Amino acid sequence: MPDKPERENRRMGARKSKKKVCVFCADKVENIDYKDASKLRRFISERAKILPRRVTGTCASHQRSLTQAIKRARHLALLPFSND
Repeated sequence: MPDKPERENRRMGARKSKKKVCVFCADKVENIDYKDASKLRRFISERAKILPRRVTGTCASHQRSLTQAIKRARHLALLPFSND
């Protein structure tokens, strides 16, 4: 069992990830437009679910307005509710 500490190191903290930056903060966007479906598509999965902050890297305030914009776009049939 001499290689057990190596395995634990690999599992514990060998992976260093880059800090994700909010796309909307970087572009200094104040309001997220629900009519811009191509931009909103980047933030939904293949199954048309809204991706979480930890995946996309958006800040909390922009994630709330992004969610609202996606829901409005879905209601107007610009984005799908589900992909079956």
